[in-house]
Amino acid sequence: MTGVPASAARRGAVPKPKTASTVRPVSLWNIANILTMVRLLLVPAFVLLMVAEDGHDPAWRSFAWAAFTVAMITDLFDGELARRYDLVTDFGKIADPIADKAIMGAALICLSALSDLPWWVTGVILFRELGITLLRFWVIRHGVIPASRGGKLKTLAQGVAVGMYVLALTGPLATARWWAMAVAVVLTVVTGLDYVRQAVVLRRAGLAAEKATPTSKAAPTSSGTSSRTPSSASSPSSPSSASSAPAASGRDGGRDGERDGDGEGDNAGPAGNTGNSGSAENAGNKRKAGGEGS
Repeated sequence: MTGVPASAARRGAVPKPKTASTVRPVSLWNIANILTMVRLLLVPAFVLLMVAEDGHDPAWRSFAWAAFTVAMITDLFDGELARRYDLVTDFGKIADPIADKAIMGAALICLSALSDLPWWVTGVILFRELGITLLRFWVIRHGVIPASRGGKLKTLAQGVAVGMYVLALTGPLATARWWAMAVAVVLTVVTGLDYVRQAVVLRRAGLAAEKATPTSKAAPTSSGTSSRTPSSASSPSSPSSASSAPAASGRDGGRDGERDGDGEGDNAGPAGNTGNSGSAENAGNKRKAGGEGS
């Protein structure tokens, strides 16, 4: 058996078998992972720029804002590039969320340590981010909760608000950044609660599916057993039925051929003594048909 259809072999067209070598391996040093590593390296650089000159020098804060902005921009592009060009790796799956939380957490902690941002704001945002990470591990075997529009708005609001606090702003801009941070905190809480709801629903659905799985597997077994029982009892190859059967007539031979040869009853002999030859010919037809399909 070559696995090539007989019609294709007669025409001379033999298809080439598909091999696993056609799957392109993804290199660790791809553009998505490089952007993630750059964002990780920017975290200590950002912290050093934030605390330079007691942390309140406008020039150093501007450099810190530039580092923070570059980190947030790489966050927007690395995931999109990985999905679009099939560059997803295990390193990226682990390093990307770590880099996201590292740069945001470093910025919030630095701002609160410099008395520019209340500690309760930092606590609420960090508690939400760490809690969502734990929820992901809680439901990971049941499925993955996709990113929602609210979550993307939350990330954007946090980036804008924290970026405005990193800059040494005064006057109306200082008031505007307070409102931007208020919007970010509200979105953080609302999307966090929605994520908890989705995680609970996903876990309940997963547990219900696991409980229903054994029942669905047992049903075909019982039906299959019951369906095999009458067929074995009424098997035409039983010795008792063969020994008790009288000499078949031409019509009986044709009917036996219909049952045993899937519509090949016409091959039975016209006389009673040729009924067995009709059955033998039907058996030969069945063997030939089976050979073509295998």
